[in-house]
Amino acid sequence: MATEVKLPELGDGIDSGDILSVYVSEGDVVTKDQNILELETDKATVEIPTNVAGKVTKVHVKTGDAVPIGGALISVEASTGAAKEESKPAPAPKKEEAPQAEAKKAEPAPKAAAPKAEPPKPAPAPSQPAPPPEPAVTYEAPVARATTSSADLVYQQEDDVPAGPAIRRFAREVGVDLRRVRGTGNNGRVTRDDVLATVRELSQGGPATLTAVAPPKADKPMAPPSVTPPGEQGEDAYGPVRIEKMAKIRKTIANQMVMSWTTAPRVTNFDDADVTALEALRQQSKDDYASAGVKLTSMAFLVKAVALALRNNPSINALIDMENNQVVYKEYVNVGIAVDSERGLVVPNIRNADRLAIPELARDVQKLAADVRGGTFSMDQIRGGTFTISNLGAIGGTYSTPIINVPEVAILLVGRSRKLPVVVNDQIVPRMMMPLSLSYDHRLVDGATAARFLNEIKTYLEAPSRLLLAP
Repeated sequence: MATEVKLPELGDGIDSGDILSVYVSEGDVVTKDQNILELETDKATVEIPTNVAGKVTKVHVKTGDAVPIGGALISVEASTGAAKEESKPAPAPKKEEAPQAEAKKAEPAPKAAAPKAEPPKPAPAPSQPAPPPEPAVTYEAPVARATTSSADLVYQQEDDVPAGPAIRRFAREVGVDLRRVRGTGNNGRVTRDDVLATVRELSQGGPATLTAVAPPKADKPMAPPSVTPPGEQGEDAYGPVRIEKMAKIRKTIANQMVMSWTTAPRVTNFDDADVTALEALRQQSKDDYASAGVKLTSMAFLVKAVALALRNNPSINALIDMENNQVVYKEYVNVGIAVDSERGLVVPNIRNADRLAIPELARDVQKLAADVRGGTFSMDQIRGGTFTISNLGAIGGTYSTPIINVPEVAILLVGRSRKLPVVVNDQIVPRMMMPLSLSYDHRLVDGATAARFLNEIKTYLEAPSRLLLAP
């Protein structure tokens, strides 16, 4: 009798998920705790395992389906015979039977070899062409030979590469053709780490362990390289298009952005912080941190500066409750870090950031980013924030007007630090300047309050010793 494997509880507030990939088909034999599909919720991507072993008799879902908690995923017939025989290794022959077994194995060898002795039939020219005599062709962007657990495959079309929508989106963002990526995941699936490994290999001029696609015919010139959008092929009144179903997390982000835009009248202040001394301190200390497995970036110092400034500016560490006509001032400081992932922008937060030292903050920043990009963060990590920092400088850019992460009342965007000529003591000298953009909800935060808050952050960044000595 078949048993239905259902979608389990995934956490508070999660009532459904969208199917990204299905790993099994009808007729497959699965083991207990084997991952059978990839699922996307509002803020996370998870793999769902089966809680029973046996033969898959029916697959109830397909890619793109929305499944509620408790919904049927697959039906499995618990195996008592065939499946066990498949997974059970063949018993080794007894010692006295071994010579006889070897002889039996050897007997059919001549028969199997006999057909091979016949001269091979010439292959028809149209369907089985002989290897061309032309020299090997080398491209600047050759196509990768993606490996699976069973054999090596050469993908002529990017759509054929086994990769989920999130990985495809991430590959487009970093400019990588998935056909160039060697997949190391389950059944040769391409993972985020595989894409990053390809980026590193290409940036370092690594060996071309890739297989080139046959060149086009002379009468058919090669089209210029371009990024292939995701989605299914379609057409509108003006030409070909691709249509992709909006991901669940993208819908959540869209709703949040509309809520912020329509409820919080936003004003943005721009300024620069002189981080020359801070950068010198960071460079002197980064090797010591690296030996302990921690990457020391300027973000740890920035989080500390913001957390300390929030303690002295309670109206920015607050929220507006319009339904009850009240302002809620938070006596705790939880700083959210906006992390760019293949699923979209996710904002986990560091709890009680004002009470943590720089080494602790550096570890937390590194862990949060790894959890988000690896899809291992929990829903609890993205709740309870009081203020958000968005690091545009990690990608590039200087100033912007960030959208407030409501119900918070302010957000700070930091751009890429760069050397600028600055007048110091009537002398023009090069200084490392960090661009800062502070957006705030003008219903609660006045311009003077925002300016004082931003100035306090600057004083901490420009005198990093204050951050190290702060309680």
